[in-house]
Amino acid sequence: MKRMQQFVFAIVSLALLTDCALAQSQNPVPWVEQKDPSTRLLLATAAPLRIVEADDRPNVLFIIVDDLNTALGSYIGARVRPQHASAKTPNLDQLAAEGIQFDNAFVQNPLCNPSRTSFLSGLRPATVDVYDGSTWPRHKIGDALRMLPEHFDDHGYFTARIGKVGHNTQEHAISWDVSKFALSRKPAVRLHFPGYLPGHDLSAVRDNTWAKGSEEGMSRQDVLAASGRPAGLPLSWRATHESPRMTPDGTTATRIVQLMAENRDKPFFIAAGLHKPHQPWVGPVEFFEQHSLDQIQLPPTPAGDADDIPAPASQVKADDADHTERQKKQAIAAYHAMVTMTDSYVGQLLQGLEELDLAKSTIVVVTSDHGFQLNEHGGMWRKQSQFDESIRVPLIVRLPDGRSAGKVATGLVELVDLYPTLTDLAGLPAPAHRLEGSSFVPLLDKPARPWKSAAFSESKREGYHGRTIRTARYRYTHWSPLEGDGAILEELYDLDKDPMEFENIADEPTQADRVADLSRRLALGWQSVDWPQPLAKTHSRIDANI
Repeated sequence: MKRMQQFVFAIVSLALLTDCALAQSQNPVPWVEQKDPSTRLLLATAAPLRIVEADDRPNVLFIIVDDLNTALGSYIGARVRPQHASAKTPNLDQLAAEGIQFDNAFVQNPLCNPSRTSFLSGLRPATVDVYDGSTWPRHKIGDALRMLPEHFDDHGYFTARIGKVGHNTQEHAISWDVSKFALSRKPAVRLHFPGYLPGHDLSAVRDNTWAKGSEEGMSRQDVLAASGRPAGLPLSWRATHESPRMTPDGTTATRIVQLMAENRDKPFFIAAGLHKPHQPWVGPVEFFEQHSLDQIQLPPTPAGDADDIPAPASQVKADDADHTERQKKQAIAAYHAMVTMTDSYVGQLLQGLEELDLAKSTIVVVTSDHGFQLNEHGGMWRKQSQFDESIRVPLIVRLPDGRSAGKVATGLVELVDLYPTLTDLAGLPAPAHRLEGSSFVPLLDKPARPWKSAAFSESKREGYHGRTIRTARYRYTHWSPLEGDGAILEELYDLDKDPMEFENIADEPTQADRVADLSRRLALGWQSVDWPQPLAKTHSRIDANI
């Protein structure tokens, strides 16, 4: 038997080499424009295909992208964001055309560790008490609680993650059948640690991290030391000569397809954690070339825009402000380049599903742990604010049966809703702990239907705790000091009239009743959210049982 397998492998390998030679001689174009010639070998060595009937449990491909805002082609019309206008995401746009796009999806905390802990546990930040990047996720919820992939594992699913799904060194807070990091782009390092800057840059304009010795490459520690930052990378980018497949996220996409091939014979929950567009923005020059500076628009900033923003709600870093207008355009272009690169990896995953005959048995979910500021409000970058650019994320769900393909759901949903939604879709029982989100399966059936009245987000920064209630029209945020008896600071934006949140109207006398009402609803919290009839009775019953 072993000799027979070796013989088959040799024959397939010979065919593969022939395919490669023919492809190179007849069509000498970059690999991204070719059908992958290794597909034949992948299929020959794949596990037998599980036959999935209508009532069988579907597979789940969960794609979580780091720092991805709504700068996607399919989202451009959903909000006025000129800084997003040059987005190029053909694969994600196609996924949206085949699935359901959620135009109003919100995170519970716009920072990696708190957000991921929330949607993976099905609990909100106040319950798990995780508000920063270093807190161990299980310090309050304990070791017994079953995170989302663990719940699937408990019910017969093969589970795996490649890349960033939890939070870096805290990935082992979750048990998987297979759990691996992306490969490193730095030859001397076995694992991928974000922050490395190569010693060359092919972009149109360099950032301000260049210094003596940077041509030899800069580690994260080098970059932080040079900028005087204790944490949080300065604006930094590098356009490289590397192969797209050999970036860390490129290796993640390849390994995910391999895992799907190896486990076609059983239901699986496989998570792809794509690190870009998290900083630093390092990737092949071909993606940078798709985003020239001439295409980039800086976000509008009316005179006095920042004057009415409470101090903890906005922070412009001095080293960010030191960049010229042209450098800031290059920074936005570099961000878009990383999004386009990420889009190409999503395309590889979707193509893998097709080639492995898994597309019609697999739920595909794409989302992000939070958004990303691109120089809005006088120079804000990164996340942790409560502005829409930071708390609003893309969310696309494609169902195996193609239900509601191409439809857009405008109802408010939260990432904490993912746990109960995926559990529902897979036909699994509820976990032992009470989930703090609500399944949005009814929206998958009827995306245009009325939905819940509010979403909630929060963050701790600059000595304050900011708590947000986001309705279809308004965003109200209440900032209270973490220590002492300092003043309560408030924000209120009318998003119908002011979608980019330029004018804080919290102190206007005409808004006093609205501020009081939203403040009351915020204090009551997520459990008091209103539901349209007849969903109100259904959801109160579900909440009582989980």
